[in-house]
Amino acid sequence: MKIHEKYMRRCIQLAKNGLGTTYPNPLVGSVVVHNDLIIGEGWHHQAGQPHAEVNAIDAVRDSSLLKDATIYVSLEPCSHFGKTPPCAGLIVSKDIKKVVVGTIDPNPKVAGQGIKKLMEAGCDVMVGVLEDECNELNKRFFNFQQQKRPYIFLKWAQTANGFIAPESRDEQKPVWITNEFSRQVSHKLRAEEQAILVGTTTVLDDNPSLTTRDWFGEHPTRIILDRKLRIDLRASVYNSKANTIFITETQQKTEGNIIFETIDFSGNIAMQICTIAHKHSLQSLIVEGGSQTLQTFIDTNFWDEAYVFKGASFFEKGTKAPKFSGTLVRQTQIVQDVLQHYKNPSA
Repeated sequence: MKIHEKYMRRCIQLAKNGLGTTYPNPLVGSVVVHNDLIIGEGWHHQAGQPHAEVNAIDAVRDSSLLKDATIYVSLEPCSHFGKTPPCAGLIVSKDIKKVVVGTIDPNPKVAGQGIKKLMEAGCDVMVGVLEDECNELNKRFFNFQQQKRPYIFLKWAQTANGFIAPESRDEQKPVWITNEFSRQVSHKLRAEEQAILVGTTTVLDDNPSLTTRDWFGEHPTRIILDRKLRIDLRASVYNSKANTIFITETQQKTEGNIIFETIDFSGNIAMQICTIAHKHSLQSLIVEGGSQTLQTFIDTNFWDEAYVFKGASFFEKGTKAPKFSGTLVRQTQIVQDVLQHYKNPSA
C-alpha cells in the first residue's frame, strides 16, 4: 500500500497545478508507472482540453511498456463522452491492465461507471488510495455535486484590535489594514475561486474592482448584494473586466456581462445566494464583506473555510470584525501581518 500512496501523492501534487483553471471540471492528476519508475505523468489543465490520464499516457515515450504498466489517477476515470472522449475507454484501448484510483467521481455521469467499465474489460482496479486526500483536493467539485451549493470561503482583514473598517473613510478609499504582500495573497485566493461576494456598503465605501490585478489568473465572477440598486453605474463593479451578478429585490434586464437576479430579502439570504451561484455553475465563492454580509453566512452556518488577515494597525473606533467559531488549521506570518486559516467544524 505504501508504494501506491507514493504515486497517488504525486497525482495529487500534479492535480493542484490546475487550481483555478479547470472549472467546471475537477482537479485530476495521473502518473503511469513501470517497474517502480514513473514513465509518464500529467494533469488536467483546462475544461475542454485533454484529461489527466490522456496527458500522462501521451507523455510515455515507449508505448510498448503500457501493457505492463500501472496507471494511477486521483479521480475515477470518466466513462462518458463530453468535450473529450472517455478516459476509461482510452485506458482499455492502450491495454493498461492495472489501474489505481484515489476516489470515486460523484458526478452522476460517472459515479462508478468508469470503474465498472475498466473491470468489465479485465482491468485490475484498486480504489480508495489516499481517498481522504483526494476528496479534499476536489472539495469544491464534490460539494457542488453533493450539496448543490458552492464551497464557501469567508475572508476579511482586521486590525490588531479587531476592526475591519474605521469609523470614517474620508481620507482614503479603500482603507488598507494589511500590507502589500497580504493583498497579493488575497488576490491569489481570488484567482483560485470562481466567485466573490460583497454587500452594498462595501462597494459604496471602497469602490473595489474585485479582480486579480495583483496575481496572474482569471477574475472571479463578482456577486453584489444591492437590494435597492443604490450602486452608481460608474462603480468599478460595473466594468467589463469580469462577469457581475447583482442580487436585488426587483427584476432588471441583463445586459452584456451584467446579470441581475432577485431574492426575497426577508428570507434566508445566504441560502438564496447559494442557489443562484449553483444556477450559474459557480463551484466556489469567497464572501469578502462587509461585516453584515459575512455575519449572515456565519449565523446561518453557510461557510466551509475562513481566511482572516490580521494587520498590525489599530483603529480607535470603527466596524468590528465578524464573530464566529472555527477550527484553526494554519497560521502564516506575512511580514508583520498574520494570516489565520480556519475550517468550519460542523460543515
